[in-house]
Amino acid sequence: MSSPAPTPHRLSRRHLVSTGAALAAGIASGLAVTAAPAAAAASGGAPGAVRPTGTEPPVRLVLPRPTGRHPIGTVALHLSDRSRRDPWVTTQPVRELMVQFWYPAREAAVRSGPGHPRAPWMTAEAAKVFQKTGVLPAGYVTLPVTHGRTGAPADTRAGRRPVILFSHGHGQHRASSMTLVEDLVSHGYVVVTIDHTYDAGQVEFPGGRVAPYAMPPFGEEDDDPVILKAVDVRVADTRFVVEELSRIVRFRRSGAGPLPRGLADLLDLSALAMFGHSLGGATAASAIASGVPLRAGVDLDGTLFGPVVTSGLRRPFLLMSEDADTNPSWVEVWPHLRGWRRRLRMTGTRHFSYTDYESFLPQAAARLGATDEQVAEFIGPLDSARSIDIQRRFLRAFFDLHLRDRPARVLEGPSARYPEVRFIG
Repeated sequence: MSSPAPTPHRLSRRHLVSTGAALAAGIASGLAVTAAPAAAAASGGAPGAVRPTGTEPPVRLVLPRPTGRHPIGTVALHLSDRSRRDPWVTTQPVRELMVQFWYPAREAAVRSGPGHPRAPWMTAEAAKVFQKTGVLPAGYVTLPVTHGRTGAPADTRAGRRPVILFSHGHGQHRASSMTLVEDLVSHGYVVVTIDHTYDAGQVEFPGGRVAPYAMPPFGEEDDDPVILKAVDVRVADTRFVVEELSRIVRFRRSGAGPLPRGLADLLDLSALAMFGHSLGGATAASAIASGVPLRAGVDLDGTLFGPVVTSGLRRPFLLMSEDADTNPSWVEVWPHLRGWRRRLRMTGTRHFSYTDYESFLPQAAARLGATDEQVAEFIGPLDSARSIDIQRRFLRAFFDLHLRDRPARVLEGPSARYPEVRFIG
């Protein structure tokens, strides 16, 4: 039987930002969990299972409504990089990825209803794995549907749209920050979310095959070879996805088959950027440093690893952290960020505030038997709706500035409207 997980403020910064096992910290003294092997943590969250506490029906989770005017379409693609064996499971001769497009859709098609159903937050077989070991177990919560309509035609009336890549945190999955992804799309961006297979908690491929988490354990040092390899693998994944996007633009179809009408015509790869949470933020920085053609990047509370820490970046980069940030890699990289740069700290937040847990845990707390104090230990005391509003506003402002050349006053310095956001350095 494993020992109880530490509370968030006792976790080292290095451990917290780089492992899905950190989800256990938020429920260590709260949500009526039983201890389980730590390896289970990678399957989407916490190493525990909630004990039955009654016969109440499960809570149906809801994603917050996007704030923009554009309806959302979505399609998932299965990609195979035949130039690489899988780096984590060597018996796999090809590196396979799942990616998902989220894009502005034609309103008339979205309104037509049955032909384009709302896409699930997580596919069915992946959800079974996720809910067996995570903090959102089946029987207690029903996972949400997104605002995206599957296969809906793209809205091409305004021409091409900037494209943003999203990279999830270690042990998480491509939908882990849909609250942010959907909002960007509703304001006219195309977002492509990437599942980093075997680093993600679970990835479902066509036919219902699920690839589980399969990374080896790694230590606490920033030069640990496993974590450095993970960053390199993710950068290679990112480069391959960008190459696939270029093929889609050239040939108007993907290697996996036809795309929704108009989607290929929507992609403006001259305005390509990336953001990520935790290890996904580190991926964004390292991808830019490695020459992936990204115009800008955002790191949401992720420690940086490898050469980028000392070599820095010449492209615009935003660092946005939880409260009480003590990340030495950010201090070290700061003087080497030679393009536009900002380092922000949001009061009242925690590491997983930048994921959909910011929205889901308050909805599920009563059913899970968690107190307000226990939820605050996990996602911070800042009101959830306020936290989401700030994240959406600052993220959109950054991409508006660097992909659309629009003014972004909110990023110029502290303001009375957003007193929770501290400008560091």
